[in-house]
Amino acid sequence: MSTAIVVGAGIGGVTAAVALQRCGWQVTVLERAPELGEVGAGISVWPSAVAVLEELGVKGVEKASAVSKPAGMRKPDGRWVVAAADLGVEIPVMIHRAQLHDLITAEFGPAVTVRTGYDVTTITQDDTGVTINDDLRADLVVAADGIRSTIRTTLYPAYEGPRYSGYTAYRGIADVDIDDGGGETWGRGQLFGFVPLIDGRYYWYATANQPAGARSEPTAFRTWHDPIPKLLAGSETVLQNDIYDLTLPLVPFVQGRVVLLGDAAHAMTPNLGRGACSAIEDAGALARHLGESTDLITALARYDAERRPATTKLVKRSRGLGRVAQVENPVVCAIRNGLFTLGGKLVSLRKPKSKVKQSRP
Repeated sequence: MSTAIVVGAGIGGVTAAVALQRCGWQVTVLERAPELGEVGAGISVWPSAVAVLEELGVKGVEKASAVSKPAGMRKPDGRWVVAAADLGVEIPVMIHRAQLHDLITAEFGPAVTVRTGYDVTTITQDDTGVTINDDLRADLVVAADGIRSTIRTTLYPAYEGPRYSGYTAYRGIADVDIDDGGGETWGRGQLFGFVPLIDGRYYWYATANQPAGARSEPTAFRTWHDPIPKLLAGSETVLQNDIYDLTLPLVPFVQGRVVLLGDAAHAMTPNLGRGACSAIEDAGALARHLGESTDLITALARYDAERRPATTKLVKRSRGLGRVAQVENPVVCAIRNGLFTLGGKLVSLRKPKSKVKQSRP
């Protein structure tokens, strides 16, 4: 039986373990933390990632239905810039990261072994396998150890790695009773977004331009339109993280028998909400290519050829959208908002008449 070691037990790592298990591989998952689990707040699971999870047998993540409440982009005073219904965008499933993580790990079978409290310090490989810390060996290693990946640094020591975006992010979960479909509010160098989770709570996030490493509170958003003040007041915990993505061009996702996956390969800003989804799609693509080819090296080359160009586009698009969202110049902000309004009207005019009526702001 083929063997694999997955380094990192975040969303991408555990999805890779399930995917490899379904291909008939024996998998060892290594996690630095003392316990298996996921921290954070909400996460968007787009239809393409939902499809991968369904193929892997993960239950409980369903495709979102159409928006039934007003949602879209607003100004800090509450005036609408564009409605989500006008843009005709896909609707993701919104779920807490910990809940999604539990749904995926529930599919672990006898072929998956988990070792927590394990810190990877060295990795070496030859034509027959890969060795971790001189005590573990497998046919394949999947590096899902995050944006500051130890394994990526070992493989590509000259690579610049993470790049600060120029803004920090706040996140929280609010258990509040509001009648709002959510969306984003764009100000000057600040952004606030919120969406309902499938469990009835609301996930919210905010960004603000500031130097890397500065600690702050999202107090400026307390004067923004309803229900933003209520969401802030209804959150027991507020997380703050500076936003980084990976320097372009991305390094190859494969070197020998070692594969980069998720943030270790293509960490992106959260503006498109595609980071975790891309990791899930990585896992699905890796398993598919391994299943379609009897030669490991050929399968890994096909994985890199598929996933590196696709995720490079997402890193670029997400970074570009983040720059637009975080603009501070009032004139540029006005032009930006006007273009979004015009774009929404044009898209709305081109859309065919729908038989399902949606609530509009």
